[in-house]
Amino acid sequence: MGNVDSKLNFRKAVIQLTTKTQPVEATDHAFWDQFWTDTATTVQDVFALVPAAEIRAVREESPSNLATLCYKAVEKLVQGADSGCPSEKERQIILNCIRLLTRILPYIFEDADWRGFFWSTVPGAGRAGMQCLRPLRHSGAPILYGYLLDTAEDMQSIDSCEYIWEAGVGFAQSPPLNYTHDLNRTELLKLLLTCFSEAMYLPPSAENILNPWVTFFCATDNRHALPLFTSLLNVVCAYDAVGYGIPYNHLMFSDYREVLVEHAVQVLIVTLEHEAGPAAAPVGPDNLFVNYLSRIHREEDFSFILKGLARLMTNPLIQTYLPNSAKKIRFHQELLVLFWKLCDFNKKFLFFVLKSSDVLDVLVPILFYLNDARADQSRVGLVHIGVFILLLLSGERNFGVRLNKPYSVRVPMDIPVFTGTHADLLIVIFHKIITSGHQRLQPLFDCLLTIVVNVSPYLKSLSMVAANKLLHLLEAFSTNWFLFSASQNHHLVFFLLEVFNNLIQYQFDGNCNLVYAIIRKRNIFHQLANLSSDPAAIHKVERVNVLSKSNPIQFYCRNKIICFVSLLETIDPFPKGLSCCLVPVAIDKLTEKAQVSEDGTMVCLQQMTTDQNSPQHTHSLQPQTSGNQHTHSPQPQTSGNQHTHSLQPQTKLPLQTIMRLLQVLVPQVEKICIDKGLTDESEILKFLQHGTLVGLLPVPHPILIRKYQANAGTAMWFRTYMWGVIYLRNVDPPIWYDTDVRLFEIQRI
Repeated sequence: MGNVDSKLNFRKAVIQLTTKTQPVEATDHAFWDQFWTDTATTVQDVFALVPAAEIRAVREESPSNLATLCYKAVEKLVQGADSGCPSEKERQIILNCIRLLTRILPYIFEDADWRGFFWSTVPGAGRAGMQCLRPLRHSGAPILYGYLLDTAEDMQSIDSCEYIWEAGVGFAQSPPLNYTHDLNRTELLKLLLTCFSEAMYLPPSAENILNPWVTFFCATDNRHALPLFTSLLNVVCAYDAVGYGIPYNHLMFSDYREVLVEHAVQVLIVTLEHEAGPAAAPVGPDNLFVNYLSRIHREEDFSFILKGLARLMTNPLIQTYLPNSAKKIRFHQELLVLFWKLCDFNKKFLFFVLKSSDVLDVLVPILFYLNDARADQSRVGLVHIGVFILLLLSGERNFGVRLNKPYSVRVPMDIPVFTGTHADLLIVIFHKIITSGHQRLQPLFDCLLTIVVNVSPYLKSLSMVAANKLLHLLEAFSTNWFLFSASQNHHLVFFLLEVFNNLIQYQFDGNCNLVYAIIRKRNIFHQLANLSSDPAAIHKVERVNVLSKSNPIQFYCRNKIICFVSLLETIDPFPKGLSCCLVPVAIDKLTEKAQVSEDGTMVCLQQMTTDQNSPQHTHSLQPQTSGNQHTHSPQPQTSGNQHTHSLQPQTKLPLQTIMRLLQVLVPQVEKICIDKGLTDESEILKFLQHGTLVGLLPVPHPILIRKYQANAGTAMWFRTYMWGVIYLRNVDPPIWYDTDVRLFEIQRI
């Protein structure tokens, strides 16, 4: 009964805030203590007993009461830090204040007039009998750090390493697990995350705007930043969801560490927000979290981070003989963002990842996520972040080299069975994304093929399955109706031709499967060399576009009677029926071109003076040579209200190398088939395997790599995606549910 009575008193106090005609004085301790003295209140109770409508009502009708409530809650936190919270009752008061602030803050942020509240003195402080304070953030922020590090009793004499939560980077001693500490830290991290979430209530903007809460919490004068950063990073990378591997142990025992790790990685990726543009350093004070992350350099630390992230990313892929017997984590999207930030901010870590085959331990789960999410509209953002990571990795030569390792670990994916390398796996997955992915993934086609182009000069031996997938994409992309259905579609043909040129010029000896596939599909290249420019034929594109309203490549595949295996049961981290709407990012804004020089180093090329989006942009990577250059110059006409995209005559197809290969090898293959009466393709492959084109092909073209280039647009996309994931993952309690979020749209599907 006592528990019910205390909750009833709490509820009455909430109602009084909205019904009192006069502001409640801050000195009325009996009234304000009703909000946090109940020792049995949970965070779920606070969210249930403080409805959203009443918070807004207090904000609009009794703003002084809301201001005083926030002030008094922060005041309790300060008092608890000063006293050290010696009793359980005092610790419960602190937790209740934390929960109350977590509940109220989103409704303060959604109102533009209230957003500066924590950055100014308390309204009416003198009248209320309170001392004039510094901005409330100065009172509450350091206190939260102290509580997180369990140092409230002596925050002034804190040692940098003494209170780190877990062994790992910069700290070798692992403290004993304490589930009470884990629970308390989780609630503190929720409040910290709520403080940072002001960014969700601002409209999307490509301007270089720093989150003021993140800036303050990670400022250079914050003495607690290093131990907290290390604690967050170590507790994430040291977490092992499987543990000793006892079947169904996650059903018998509660794992408080998992919830802590999930919120730790969310706070970590938010605090690592770093506005970077192509020309200038970030505006504003230094972010210590970014600084610490970029300065990690010891190989043992890199190994600890990489193994920890790879273990957690691989967790959803685990298969056992007993169904659902192994614990599966659901915060892999946050892990992908963290991995991205590590590679982007710390180039030494990126080089460490790529210097061995350990990078494949990250590649396989990323490809699994891409394949698993390709047809799910609610997980379009997951596909984007996975592709962006692969784009970043593909800008380095070592990534292409590592892809030559044989793929032997079988992951549950609905893809054709093949014997080959990780490069084959990557191409097969990309083919499925393009041919059977959701229509909202079409802006990623350029990005997917850019990755293949970047790694193609280093792929020593493609399987027949992967070779046929590449030829199938070229066949689909080079049809007239697709080529002219959008102004940028011809870029896809150029990327694929560049892939074939790279493989022929630099890896001919080991790629007999690809050469055989090119010979079998030689009619595609002949059609490209004689591309129709008849306006009447191109005009038929409009009728085809009406039939193909979803993915045009899916339309093509269906008409080719290509069947796909049904999707596996998905591991969906989003609540059903909700999806964050994200804006796609164009590939020309994501990359800059770099050329591999004779000594193997990368040389950044000057940006072309022509508009990257212009149809006149030349994609041929070969130097201009005399002789036969295959060009196409169709200029479709329009009539009435119909519109057809055009391709200009200045665009040149880099077909010279492939046509020379066909000119030399097709007669030889035909002759050997006639002379020996061959009907088995294995004999033809043996012939091609021992053949050579030395001295017969054009001079090898320079290897051109498109490297990821940070810019304000992609920074905005990452901020939107990151907060969208955090919004949807925090459903217990639903911190931001049904608030006026403006950074992204919430769609019910």
